[in-house]
Amino acid sequence: MHLDENFLWASVFWGGIASGYWIYGWRQKSWIPLAGGALMMAASFLLPALTMSMVCLLSMVAVWWCLRRF
Repeated sequence: MHLDENFLWASVFWGGIASGYWIYGWRQKSWIPLAGGALMMAASFLLPALTMSMVCLLSMVAVWWCLRRF
């Protein structure tokens, strides 16, 4: 794995947002934001910067859509 500046900044940014989703889901006992936060955390560890950003954005949209729908 190549650690460059873009990966580190994207990982810190998306990891912070993911932890907020995860904590919100945990405290509200809602599995949708909890699962979205877990997916975003996994992406921030495993994927390159651009792919990580796309997965995290899609995850945020999916969480929003699922919360409106269910």
